[in-house]
Amino acid sequence: MSEIKTIGVLGAGQMGGGIAQVAAQAGYEVLLADMDLQHAEAGKGRIDKFMSRAVTKGKLDADAKQAALARITCVAGIEDLGPAEFAIEAATENVELKKRLFRSLDRALNKDAILATNTSSISITLLGAETHRPASVVGMHFMNPVPIMKLVELIRGLPTDDATYEATKALATKLGKTVITSKDCPGFIVNRILIPLINEACFALQEGLGTAEDIDTGAKLGLNHPMGPLELADLIGLDTCLAIADVLLRELGDDKYRAANVLRMHVAAGWLGRKTGRGFYDYKKR
Repeated sequence: MSEIKTIGVLGAGQMGGGIAQVAAQAGYEVLLADMDLQHAEAGKGRIDKFMSRAVTKGKLDADAKQAALARITCVAGIEDLGPAEFAIEAATENVELKKRLFRSLDRALNKDAILATNTSSISITLLGAETHRPASVVGMHFMNPVPIMKLVELIRGLPTDDATYEATKALATKLGKTVITSKDCPGFIVNRILIPLINEACFALQEGLGTAEDIDTGAKLGLNHPMGPLELADLIGLDTCLAIADVLLRELGDDKYRAANVLRMHVAAGWLGRKTGRGFYDYKKR
């Protein structure tokens, strides 16, 4: 397995952009791909804005920002990720989409390259089976927002070999992250704990137990959480929360993972949280 110098990131949204940023700041060359070049460039523009805010706050040196941005190259699609020794998929939490992307990544990258996924709930073994290199497929689940949150959750698929795991762990450490390792089970560690918490807060809201503000304030001051579960759901994306809840329910078969109707209705309405301007809170009024 060759030394990792170039990282391909597939998906230039909130998570993919954050991964591209931390990789570039750590000194790696980054190839950023999305549906097309325009979407990739828009993603790099969001990275620029995020880093500019850090410079304004005195948390990032202006020269370091420019150097990191210069290491991010936007490309037109998956086929242009070929030079990467390590690729991270950060697309929407949809199993059929991810299967399709992994088949394409397998064709595009050198046979020695590692293929990672930022999935928050989908089986690594399942995605690896779509490739000719299942031993080199691994889960690398970053937390949101990636440049701020220190944790990376590593997940080994059943065929994932030791070399792939150790290389991915070393990479996460070089990105400044703390690593935990999970078995390849639905939701892994973090979301296995988090999604039922968010879902219970949704049930509390649905039943009129309290307002969204009361529920979140209760969690923040009563449980010493930095964010309330409903505002955290808005940050993650309500569509993502629902997708994970549905995976947990389907794969584990326990009714405790059944999504609250208020969550499902918000997603149906297109109220997905911060990224759409409205979720459990209306961000256009904030």
